[in-house]
Amino acid sequence: MTKAIWSGLAAAIVVAATAAACGGGSGGGSTPTSPTTGGGTTTTPPPTTGGGTVTDSATITIGSTGSVSPSTVTINRGGRVTFVNNHTRAHDMSSDPHPEHTDCVEMAAVGFLNPGQSRTSSNFNTARTCGFHDHNEPDNAGLKGRIIIQ
Repeated sequence: MTKAIWSGLAAAIVVAATAAACGGGSGGGSTPTSPTTGGGTTTTPPPTTGGGTVTDSATITIGSTGSVSPSTVTINRGGRVTFVNNHTRAHDMSSDPHPEHTDCVEMAAVGFLNPGQSRTSSNFNTARTCGFHDHNEPDNAGLKGRIIIQ
């Protein structure tokens, strides 16, 4: 009988120690922490998919040469993209496909940009890839790009 009690007690201690090391039970309000190495906290950068670092917002600039940079950005769901026109000509930035512009209606908030003007999209709430282009120059590869929403 004593052996059974000690075995049960040992099992309970192992379960309690494991739960404490893993941060406890069912949500109890604790915030997960990053793993530590050598006394410091390590941070893992967010995943990327061809567009650089994943962020809540991004900026795409139409440069003095009339091309967008970067041509691909990656944002989190709910994020927004600002287009800045540093070119000497106006541009009408729209969602693919041309001329319907129906893939990503969030782009409609950008639209026509005069030189020196900037405008921000609506929130991209659905994970997908949105192509964009200049409505007035739909075949100009320098004014085409992608917004990847994760």
